[in-house]
Amino acid sequence: MNAPDPGLVLTLDADGWIREAERLPSPNFDRRPEGMPTDLLVVHNISLPPGQFGGDEIAAFFQNRLDHDAHPFFDEIRGVQVSSHFLVRRDGALQQFVSCDARAWHAGASSFEGRTRCNDFSIGVELEGTDDVPFTAAQYVTLAALTRALREHYPIQTVAGHADIAPGRKTDPGPYFEWQRLRRMAALNPEALPFQPAE
Repeated sequence: MNAPDPGLVLTLDADGWIREAERLPSPNFDRRPEGMPTDLLVVHNISLPPGQFGGDEIAAFFQNRLDHDAHPFFDEIRGVQVSSHFLVRRDGALQQFVSCDARAWHAGASSFEGRTRCNDFSIGVELEGTDDVPFTAAQYVTLAALTRALREHYPIQTVAGHADIAPGRKTDPGPYFEWQRLRRMAALNPEALPFQPAE
């Protein structure tokens, strides 16, 4: 895929899927609680095997088809069933695994403003990366476009990192993630990033 256009516009269909994303349905989802607004966007990072980019292992993991004998680390996550709504690849390519109207299993034990079980009211976006490597310009373009598209359809008030809602347990998206870059590109108010110091 060529690098995304900085003016990239993404569109959400009536079933909660981004039309421009590669659709790779995961079985790891369920229904959100009735009447609960989807008002939180959670940014993660992931790489499989750890520190390696470019393969299809992340999609395989989210679809329960990962070959757990292919790498020593994979044995550590054998039997784990997780998913995220989205994955943004290093080249900016966007993959979607779960409808935004459904509950993906991305946040685990988590809490935001006194509410636990953040999966109930959040959308999860994984960036292909690690805590130790900067993310690419193409990833910011896609993430910003996705953030804008989601905020048009859901009452998302806050964008947080996995570490913000699971402190002490998670560290992603890590110190190299440029929150203020996302804020500018996605036209977010500073209040949308309550865990980040204002510029």
